[in-house]
Amino acid sequence: MAEQQKKAQEQDLNQLLKVRREKLSQLQEEGRDPFQITKYDVTHHSMEVKNAFEELEGKSVSLAGRMMSKRVMGKASFCSIQDLQGAIQSYVARDNIGEDSYKDFKKMDIGDIVGIKGEVFKTKTGEISIHATEVTLLSKSLNPLPEKFHGLTNTDLRYRQRYVDLIMNEEVKETFIKRSKIIASIRHYLNGQGFLEVETPMLVANAGGAAARPFETHFNALDEDFKLRISLELYLKRLIVGGMERVYEIGRVFRNEGLDTRHNPEFTLMELYQAYTDYHGMMDLTENLYRHVAQEVLGTTKISYNGVEMDLGKPFERITMVDAVKKYAGVDFNEIHTLKEARAVAKEHHVEYEERHKKGDILSLFFEEFAEEHLIQPTFVMDHPIEISPLTKKKPENPEYTERFEFFMNGWEMANAYSELNDPIDQRERFKAQEELLAQGDEEANTTDEDFLHALEIGMPPTGGIGFGIDRMVMLLTDSAAIRDVLAFPTMKSQGAAKNEANNATQVKTEEKPAEKIDFSNVKIEPLFEETVDFDTFSKSDFRAVKIEACEAVPKSKKLLKFTLNDGTDRKRTILSGIHEYYEPETLVGKTAIAIVNLPPRKMMGIDSEGMLISAVHEEDGREGLNLLMVDDRIPAGAKLY
Repeated sequence: MAEQQKKAQEQDLNQLLKVRREKLSQLQEEGRDPFQITKYDVTHHSMEVKNAFEELEGKSVSLAGRMMSKRVMGKASFCSIQDLQGAIQSYVARDNIGEDSYKDFKKMDIGDIVGIKGEVFKTKTGEISIHATEVTLLSKSLNPLPEKFHGLTNTDLRYRQRYVDLIMNEEVKETFIKRSKIIASIRHYLNGQGFLEVETPMLVANAGGAAARPFETHFNALDEDFKLRISLELYLKRLIVGGMERVYEIGRVFRNEGLDTRHNPEFTLMELYQAYTDYHGMMDLTENLYRHVAQEVLGTTKISYNGVEMDLGKPFERITMVDAVKKYAGVDFNEIHTLKEARAVAKEHHVEYEERHKKGDILSLFFEEFAEEHLIQPTFVMDHPIEISPLTKKKPENPEYTERFEFFMNGWEMANAYSELNDPIDQRERFKAQEELLAQGDEEANTTDEDFLHALEIGMPPTGGIGFGIDRMVMLLTDSAAIRDVLAFPTMKSQGAAKNEANNATQVKTEEKPAEKIDFSNVKIEPLFEETVDFDTFSKSDFRAVKIEACEAVPKSKKLLKFTLNDGTDRKRTILSGIHEYYEPETLVGKTAIAIVNLPPRKMMGIDSEGMLISAVHEEDGREGLNLLMVDDRIPAGAKLY
């Protein structure tokens, strides 16, 4: 039955597409091709007409926009035109626009872009409208819009077809208008403080300034490998060396990492550097900047995100990382003096660490696990350990810590700031330590940048610097649930030629590669149990089919994915699985997997994991392979496996 309904819908759509193309062909044959129109004089937008009704009543105006509805009633009709500012009704009568024009109007479709010229008036029901004297078809819509009342609700489709999303969902357009105003407000504030906006390279030989894995590319003309920048820092500091005392840049940076609700591999970063100040100066600037932007764009310093109010008007809390861990975890790192003691307290509190981690790294892990989630109101977390701050000045009175802060709101890191390291000898030692981490397998570690060191040797003044994540700032100020909601065109997995024919039409057509064939003749499968387990013991494991409703990378973890699962009960089940090396989160949403659901919760990175997803692991040619066990989507959530 469902298959028949689907086929019927496809036939209906094909008929609609055919009819619209036939209408276009007829217009072209008559020499009235709308696509040959090059301009239309617009005097007003919809909201301007409504706001200035008393002044414009009875006067002629011309508007242009997309026709969103049409009611034909014999000799007179109504239609709604949507433009940048909103929508306005137009009354179209045969006697006013002429018989031939009225016939043309009746053939127009929802989605067509039209120009309306007429007098401003108010209907008997009190609605401000345009009494049309002229209707011009400016562009023919050959593909129908989504059904009016349900709109475009499929999240994946909304992100892929943002142009339709903007048409159908007014709040989406408002979000992107606010985003533009937020960025303009940031520029307005910084320019008023004497900062100069500059531009630095995106293609770099050495991607430094942050802990992130870069994208790599090849420059054919120079026959040389380059990286896409992961930060703006090192070039902006070169400008400080050159005497440009206050500089900032707002631009895209690229990090070859996972996708989730707060991370996109390309995102907008704002970094600024100010000579002759320190991280306290950066705190003052951040506090004032956030207040300015909220007041200018939203008209208030009180914002609400997901129902939680945050007050930017009050002084922002300032707390050291050590004090934050003491406050929320009950562990005082002032009393922990050795790596051995740090590891012992980590084991006691079930904080997982790696062999390479030092005392400062473990302090940071404690902060992430116990403190971050509590930092809802604007908070500066100061004085980070030197191990996680390779570009930051040491605190003169305590060289184990640095003059660095991270700015938190809603439990999220919103900005990162330093009293910048300007000692070239110390900086070289920090780079050397980063190189050692790189050799140990840390793909996010920095490499030595000799030209930057040369710049520091020329001499850089004491400087404060900060980096803001613009996308997260926009998320908070627009109450948007995910980073993709504030990116006009977020990074998406390719749909392939079969699902994306229009996008692939202008590219070289290649046949889809068949699934990679693996020779399993030499595969060694790990035995499930070292010793025989009796049937009664094994049968106690409750294997269930689970639907993957959401999946995201766990912050600060390279391996873990966090799954939100429908297990057939009234509550959602959370399971963490260390399979990020093999899967990107977005590729798993909507799949049906198998999980053991009667295991006791196990805390991982501070999150309770309520069971275990089943994967098939094998070894081939000395390399471990893994495939998450997924089954036919027809199997309902909660189905028990026997």
